[in-house]
Amino acid sequence: MHSTELRFRESHTDRPENGHTPGAGYCMRDLPILPHGTEAVDILHAAALNDQRELSIMNEMNRSDFLRAMGAAALVAGILPGAAHAKALPGGKMKLGLVTYLWGQHWDLDTIIKNCTESGVLAVELRTEHAHKVQPTLTKAEREAVKKKFADSPVLCLGPGTNQQFDDPEPEKLAANIQGAKDFIILSHDIGASGVKVKPNSFHEGVPHEKTIEQIGKSLNEVGKFAGEHGQQIRLEVHGKCAELPTIKAIMDIADNPNVAVCWNSNGEDLNGQGLEYNFNLVKDRFGATAHIRELNVGDYPYQDLINLFVGMDYDGWLLLECRTEITDGIAAMKEQLALFNDMVKNGQAKINA
Repeated sequence: MHSTELRFRESHTDRPENGHTPGAGYCMRDLPILPHGTEAVDILHAAALNDQRELSIMNEMNRSDFLRAMGAAALVAGILPGAAHAKALPGGKMKLGLVTYLWGQHWDLDTIIKNCTESGVLAVELRTEHAHKVQPTLTKAEREAVKKKFADSPVLCLGPGTNQQFDDPEPEKLAANIQGAKDFIILSHDIGASGVKVKPNSFHEGVPHEKTIEQIGKSLNEVGKFAGEHGQQIRLEVHGKCAELPTIKAIMDIADNPNVAVCWNSNGEDLNGQGLEYNFNLVKDRFGATAHIRELNVGDYPYQDLINLFVGMDYDGWLLLECRTEITDGIAAMKEQLALFNDMVKNGQAKINA
């Protein structure tokens, strides 16, 4: 869905401003972005063209350092001997993250980052109105502090998970939800995240479904345009009375702004009508960077079948745990889910290669 790109970066700790001489560590300099699968000769050519900096690389490094650096470049590009024709397995870029509803609802921000780091579940959607208190009321300094906490950790902040919804027939309430979504978009931008989760959400007595669907779609276009101006994505959670996938497709047919995406939510409604695969295919072309799942070993939702579908489309986003069970050890619980997730991805890949 998303193109894979390759960029080599100079080590942060080897920068002169950090008290290190250029070339003292590995010396991968910023190169132009190259497509996945680029050949070694192209990497060398790109290096030669990059502001002439690589023309002096031998003056900054001894021969063995240079050879080690180019060996690392070849490894990243997947072109070491014996791997020239190797292809990444489908679904190999898909990863497991966390929604702080409900497992993280009582964790402050430091605890979220600690638990995610130790469990290996390295991305998080911050549900609003929880103990971490990442809300639009944060000051500029507080937003910078949140951004720095994530930047200093291996955990990626994906953005706020909000309750903003666009179904209300009362114009004042609709306008308030649209403005609220815009406030969260600015917050997401300020904390270094990439998008905002919103809801459709319901139908109302006396209001034709078609009118509500049109209103939701047009509202999403408005917030999607605003999101694009701030480098953000709007992620429409498949939720509420609008959770039937044909309804979500009808909304997305109207919400054609490219910054509006579908956030799959692993609901029972996914199995209705013509079944999981049919409903998945209705909206998969509009998937964004996130999707929601529950505990992979609880209930009777066909998670292996769902993972197979994500693997089959080579989804490269985050499947986020939105778990509902009571737990006493968050780290152990997330480790268990990560192991289950990895096994299911392998099973899906094996099915494709069978």
